[in-house]
Amino acid sequence: MSLRILSLSTLYPNSARPNFGVFVERQMQAVTRRGDVDLVMVNPLGIPPWPLSRHPVYEPLRHLPLEEKRGGVTVLHPRFRLFPGIGGRWNAALVKSAVLPFVRRLHAQAPFDLVDAQFFYPDGPAAVAIGRALGLPVSIKARGADIHHWGRDKGTALQVLDAGLGADGLLAVAQGLADDMAALGIPRDRITIHRTGLDRAVFRPLDRAACRAQLDLPADAPVLATVGALIPRKGQIFVIEALVHLPGAVLLLAGMGHDEAALRAAAEAHGVAARVRFLGAVPHGELPAVLSAADVFVLPTASEGLANAWVEALACGTPVVTTPIPGARELLTDPAWGRIVERDGAAIAEAIRSLLAAPPAREDVLRGAEGFSWEANAEALVAHWQRLVNRRRG
Repeated sequence: MSLRILSLSTLYPNSARPNFGVFVERQMQAVTRRGDVDLVMVNPLGIPPWPLSRHPVYEPLRHLPLEEKRGGVTVLHPRFRLFPGIGGRWNAALVKSAVLPFVRRLHAQAPFDLVDAQFFYPDGPAAVAIGRALGLPVSIKARGADIHHWGRDKGTALQVLDAGLGADGLLAVAQGLADDMAALGIPRDRITIHRTGLDRAVFRPLDRAACRAQLDLPADAPVLATVGALIPRKGQIFVIEALVHLPGAVLLLAGMGHDEAALRAAAEAHGVAARVRFLGAVPHGELPAVLSAADVFVLPTASEGLANAWVEALACGTPVVTTPIPGARELLTDPAWGRIVERDGAAIAEAIRSLLAAPPAREDVLRGAEGFSWEANAEALVAHWQRLVNRRRG
């Protein structure tokens, strides 16, 4: 193996949360398949003190093994103390304290070449501290909310900036996100753009009629799809409001989250509950059926780097309606690929109507996902790691 990498990601799938950070897992599986990287993935699990630790959200995490293999990747699950709702500013220090004893032993047995963080917070500050303790270079990747939220939160903003200044190399999923990092004080010339990937064997256009039949959807009604955690940042409420202006349209909401009750109530209040389907946590491999069944994919997100869901929708031949954030402007550069509008129900409905009135050809939509693959993503990531290691070695 030419590189031995320790990668830290607080967002990573496990048997209790199989859809949690699937995009990180797909990336790391592609890295492992190359055969030139010995990768150890550390996925710290935050568990609150008793009695919250017995809550259904956290109870399954307590029983996960300390080490498992997922898709050829070794994944370690050290635990750290989590204080939900109030403890964000301490999470990086708690992650570092939980992870460092593990990795010291691993490093003594077989030295690592680099410490990698897959998110800027809490992963980034923890990775910088671990890298300093082991004398290793550190890379941190920014994906969106880890900069837009934690980079501006008064309890964590300085930690994000310090991590950005202390890392040997930085990645961002979009040019606009790199600009946002620079606005925080992180040198722009130290940031490399690293696009997301795509599983082309899974995300491809399927027969729309067959997918609608599979999902028990009307054959001739307009169908909208939204994929993402049911949280205010993703903006599903604005799609529900748009339904008021789209008689007969059906909305598929794929995802789970604490906003579900409020979204159900909003659908009732707006008189569209019968046209909103809450699908729950759809396994990643089943999303192409949802995306292919839809006429339009809608994600009125408030904050994003370059959303995997946008690329996956395009790869299924479904145009996108989303908000004017930098990553969307970089991706949706052709009218066939979608529309960019404000977070407003009426504006979203108008954008959807324009796509329904003149649907772009599927082959034109598919061009929006050209160039995206997990193989290309892994190649660029490994090259970035190698540059940092070579630079440290002199």
